[in-house]
Amino acid sequence: MAGIVHFSNFFAYMEQAEHAFLRSVGMGVICEVENQKISWPRVNAQCDYKVAIKFEDMIDIEVSVAKIGTKSVTYAFDFLRDGIQVAQGSLTTVCCLFEHGQKPESIPTPGPFIDAIKPFLVAATEDEA
Repeated sequence: MAGIVHFSNFFAYMEQAEHAFLRSVGMGVICEVENQKISWPRVNAQCDYKVAIKFEDMIDIEVSVAKIGTKSVTYAFDFLRDGIQVAQGSLTTVCCLFEHGQKPESIPTPGPFIDAIKPFLVAATEDEA
């Protein structure tokens, strides 16, 4: 009612930006890699708000890869309005094998997926997940 974007919308914006990022590198949140159908359930999501944004404000979202673990990927999101940071968020996802009728099972991230996102890694180290 105050014309300020509700905080929960930032999580939807991060998810949309993540999907667009993965499409841009030829992958997806659900994709087939090395003959395995994988997906990326979220295990952590957070957002720090710096400045309120209002409805119809135009924002840019910069996506980077903050961490590549053995089975996980953490993405970082910078929300910018006119070049000023208004929020900063992150999503941590876990690589899971999906087979029809089976419970998702976490697996090591396939090499081709890592190769596709690694150019966007902002940290120089890879950590275990």
